[in-house]
Amino acid sequence: MSRIVIIGAGAMGLAAAHRAVTLGHQVDLIEADAVAGGMAAHFDFGGLSIERFYHFVCKSDAPTFDLMRELGIGDRMRWRPTSMGYFMKGRIHPWGDPISLLRFPHLSFLAKLRTGIQMFLTTKARSFSSIEHKSARQWLEGGSGREVYQTLWKRLMELKFYELADDISASWIATRVRRIGNSRRSIFQEELGYIEGGSQTLVDALVKAFTDKGGRLHLSMPAQKVVTENGRVTGVQAGERFFPADAVISTVPTPYISTLVPDLPAASKAQYDAIRNIGVVCLLFKLKTSVSRNFWVNIVDETIDIPGIIEFSNLRPVQDTVVYVPYYMPTSQPKWQWSDDQFIDEAFGYIRKVNPAIAPSDLLEAKVGRLKYAQPVCEPNFYAKLPPIQTPITGLQIADTCYYYPEDRGIAESIRYGRRMAEAVAR
Repeated sequence: MSRIVIIGAGAMGLAAAHRAVTLGHQVDLIEADAVAGGMAAHFDFGGLSIERFYHFVCKSDAPTFDLMRELGIGDRMRWRPTSMGYFMKGRIHPWGDPISLLRFPHLSFLAKLRTGIQMFLTTKARSFSSIEHKSARQWLEGGSGREVYQTLWKRLMELKFYELADDISASWIATRVRRIGNSRRSIFQEELGYIEGGSQTLVDALVKAFTDKGGRLHLSMPAQKVVTENGRVTGVQAGERFFPADAVISTVPTPYISTLVPDLPAASKAQYDAIRNIGVVCLLFKLKTSVSRNFWVNIVDETIDIPGIIEFSNLRPVQDTVVYVPYYMPTSQPKWQWSDDQFIDEAFGYIRKVNPAIAPSDLLEAKVGRLKYAQPVCEPNFYAKLPPIQTPITGLQIADTCYYYPEDRGIAESIRYGRRMAEAVAR
């Protein structure tokens, strides 16, 4: 039995803590926020309990299903037919199946054929190591052609990554295509999942199972320093308390690591500091009227400065229409400094451009959430940039969402890595 301190009670930290306490360790889980769950946590949105940042489940998310069964909530998984659209030149075009591709009016037949083949082969690929050295733009233009990249991808990439748009890994994009492309009922019908009651259902079950087994959860307890002696971790200083430890697992964003672990070698600190992140301002709207029938609408329009909207109520049924509008951007962008009201006014105006039938009176409520470190920037050969999870300090493991690469951020990967780190303590 070891004394383990886990920093961060997001999905990865909770999964690590639950696995560690199940294996018989003494576990303290410390979290700076007043609630557990991280990006998966809910908030009260005018009487509706809903995620602060949108989540959905794909059919390949096996770690989520396995953990839900272990926690006794496997029957809370729900699946629903969903669809995607492209808003372009004043209207939403269906997207995501062969018929929609053939009917899409803004690509030549050859471009449609090339992108159809590339996307199909991507869903069947087992590994993307052969394109690890390429950028997403190089890979897409090489497979689908420049016409497809300019029409479908360029604007989306620029509105998410701005000046970093041409430095995004092909493996990262391809893995996202594969994950969504394989979550289908048939070749003609996408099918995505949600947990009944939202991701808070899983968070609550994890917290209960962890504490029932003797785990200790400490909220509103920001970690200040990982303490070491003679090259070995000895504990964590958080608030006015010292938590002694034989092993420490950190799941906080890598930009915090250099300060949090001052005893790391300079070369290790430089590796963490070199991992770039962008932030997100995520807006949540409650409306009287549906925007479209789609779960996800990509937006390619020079007059609209968002890459898309997520009509969450087309996945998880709730009383009103619920729409997420994410503004991803490097925090160096001037727009990052905007007030909440500025974002709400602009984004609601964009929603009305997508569906002009929506009136100002249809807006019931709006909420703005912000994360400074929301999305790691995964460039080509990103694997080589990542420091090992086991650090040079004995007993200290460090990982955040960038370690999911080439997978994107998601609860399934959080569970996979959290459990893996907990099991590594015993080894």
